[in-house]
Amino acid sequence: MARGGCDFSELVEFQKKMEMLTNNTGEILDICARELAQRLMAKVIKRTPVGRYDGSAYVCTSGLSHGGHYVPGKVGGTLRRGWSQGGKYKIYHSASACMIEISNPVEYASYVEYGHRTANHTGWVPGHFMMTISVEEIQRDAPAILERKIKKLMEAQLK
Repeated sequence: MARGGCDFSELVEFQKKMEMLTNNTGEILDICARELAQRLMAKVIKRTPVGRYDGSAYVCTSGLSHGGHYVPGKVGGTLRRGWSQGGKYKIYHSASACMIEISNPVEYASYVEYGHRTANHTGWVPGHFMMTISVEEIQRDAPAILERKIKKLMEAQLK
């Protein structure tokens, strides 16, 4: 009669590692949220237009109309720099969702995003939708991004 044995130590070790993953779901959620926030920040910053100021007249490519007057000593990029206020963003958790809040404190950000009337109220300056388009792209790509990130985290944990 043949006798055999099984060594379950590796299976027990695997179980412990899986329990650690389960206990760290909040941390994993935060890591994934930060990954999406960083990608969103990169997209929106790249998409944000920068005002141009030449030596004789004010020329703005950001879509704002200031009557075409010269603003001496101005340098464009305030709106773009506004997104990266120290790279800060807030992550909120609820029972069923995780929300990332990214803001731009520059007062005219919404006008560039959504558009606005011209100074003399006779026309419309179209919006650039830098945040709207970036959010749509991230939402579309999020499942694949998160799948790769979670797989990478699991592989690191199970080694």
